[in-house]
Amino acid sequence: MDSKKRLDLNLLVTLETLLAEQNVTKAAERLHLSQPAVSAQLNRLRELFEDPLLIPSHRGMTATAKALDLLEPLRQALDQVRSTVAQHSQFHPMSAQMSVSIASTDYVQACVIQTLCMVLRQHAPGIRIALRHLDPPQLEAQMAAGDVDLALMTPDHAPQSLRYRHLFDERYVLIGRHRHPKLRRKLSVAQFAQLEHVVVSLDGGGFSTAVDDGLAALGYQRRVVLSAASFLIVPDLVSRSDVVALVPERLVLDRQENLTVVECPFPVPGFPVGMLWHERNHAHGGHRWLRDVIIELASDM
Repeated sequence: MDSKKRLDLNLLVTLETLLAEQNVTKAAERLHLSQPAVSAQLNRLRELFEDPLLIPSHRGMTATAKALDLLEPLRQALDQVRSTVAQHSQFHPMSAQMSVSIASTDYVQACVIQTLCMVLRQHAPGIRIALRHLDPPQLEAQMAAGDVDLALMTPDHAPQSLRYRHLFDERYVLIGRHRHPKLRRKLSVAQFAQLEHVVVSLDGGGFSTAVDDGLAALGYQRRVVLSAASFLIVPDLVSRSDVVALVPERLVLDRQENLTVVECPFPVPGFPVGMLWHERNHAHGGHRWLRDVIIELASDM
């Protein structure tokens, strides 16, 4: 392969230093390289530019006319590279302009993303968030293509190739309207089963969940009167009727003026929520800052 096609940035940094020092030994000291290594790079540069670049003189080395012509554009190009690197390593939220695509369930949007958006408006107004429907089977390909930058989800179906950070553990609570005639702080399993229940079926239309399997093992069957496709409709529906529902606790933390929240009378497994991202965004200053904000919000919750 032609040596001109194998140009590497380190060679240009060496040339800039050599032209500034006009001495191989001093340039090697500045670059923290050995003198033979710098001499070898100088030979590659001479071949690349088809010019001696530096020639011996009684005071060390003198730059050729071609080398002097290269010096200013070389400095400008390297300064631009250094500036770009500095901008990414020293991220400034208030002046940043970027768009981030986040995939999550509607529950996570209500519990985490809503607060995140308010924080961004105050501390990083130039960051735009695009919310995407969470599609776990397609997530790895979406992130590799840059269509999704972050995913907030349970880790059960998380692709192993993606980076993962645990955010919080969620648990279920039972909610009903204030002054519900049959909802008590301490329910028996039989009383729980006799209530009219709303369940959430993410696939749509299902009237049975893992909770019903647990009840069946105890010898009970609950009365499910509505199957919803989303958790978001459930608190309002419950607050206006006599139906009850098991929902993630964080969904109703700020809704308790309209709802009564009680413990389920038998153990119901909760679930973890974490954050996933692709290696392509791992070192980006803006994405790193945003991930830290989400981690802090989750810990505050």
